[in-house]
Amino acid sequence: MALLNAPPAPAALTRPALVPSAGAGMGAPAAASGSPGFGRVWSDVNQSGSRVEVQAGDTLIGLVKAHYRQQGLPIDEGQAFRLAHQVAADNGIANPNLIHPDQQIDFARLNLPALARAPAAAPESPASTELALAQRHWATPTPVPRQLASQALGSEAPDTEARHPVLERTLARAVDKGFVPAADLPAVKARVLALADRYRFSPDDFARLTLMESGGMNPQASNGHCHGIIQFCDGPARGAASVGFKNNPRDILGLSLLKQLDLVDRYFSQAGLGQNNESAKISLDELYLTVLTPAARSEKRRHVALDIAGPQASYLHVDRDRQKPITRDSITQGLYAYTNTLLQSALATRRPLQQYAQSTEDAAR
Repeated sequence: MALLNAPPAPAALTRPALVPSAGAGMGAPAAASGSPGFGRVWSDVNQSGSRVEVQAGDTLIGLVKAHYRQQGLPIDEGQAFRLAHQVAADNGIANPNLIHPDQQIDFARLNLPALARAPAAAPESPASTELALAQRHWATPTPVPRQLASQALGSEAPDTEARHPVLERTLARAVDKGFVPAADLPAVKARVLALADRYRFSPDDFARLTLMESGGMNPQASNGHCHGIIQFCDGPARGAASVGFKNNPRDILGLSLLKQLDLVDRYFSQAGLGQNNESAKISLDELYLTVLTPAARSEKRRHVALDIAGPQASYLHVDRDRQKPITRDSITQGLYAYTNTLLQSALATRRPLQQYAQSTEDAAR
């Protein structure tokens, strides 16, 4: 949880300007060649064949994936990693993690057409790395789910589970793991539903948030600096301070889940959750940003890099790559994927596995 009051793909994907960095290769961008401005990320291609001229910001593994995605072909991280090493060997590149601008690389091994040339106009005289990143639109090749739906839960599942399947599964998992006494479960659920009604978010979305932040309703989760079910962090003007624990943030860990939900209520009120639009439903990304970095909520564009300090959990980054930024869409996709991972594991130990599927439909929430 960050400062409350801090200042504010498929074929032919356009990759606008990116700031050059100091090193490059499979996972790091190609180093700048000293030319003014910011290098184009989308590589120039010799029209005669499969050779690619590396531009600042390119990586070997990224170029491999770009070739495949341009043709609409699937490729996972492991396949891309192996092919990048093979391309490096073909081209006599000793270190696949180090390529340079203007270097010519032959991708004939891929047996695919030359990479399309689709440079984007660079922003006018960007003054900083932050500005260049803010102007870049980041997209992930996989669709962003709008809704998590379970397959038929069976006659043994209560109606409430059908209405809030993620919340119900998260609470059941919390009981299994000893995060909350079974006797407290009805009161905890009622408190979450009351918060959802007050702040206009989905109860299932709140469950997704806690799965990422604390492993799912764990009031004793801590990384040493942030504590509790939504990770109230140490420091002035941060989460713990905003709920009255400025001088003793670790004391939050001594509170029950129900008492921490009271702190969540106080925090959401302090952070102004939903105050800009008192009728609209709060989206999952808006809810999560309120916890992660409230100031980042000012950026409403879904594919633009958000101003969030440091690398976060890989699930939150574009393509789950910590070298890439966090966007509103990558947050949504990551939280759905992480929820699926944790809850499928929990379900496997409780009853026959109920698959959770991602839906790309823009269903009304």
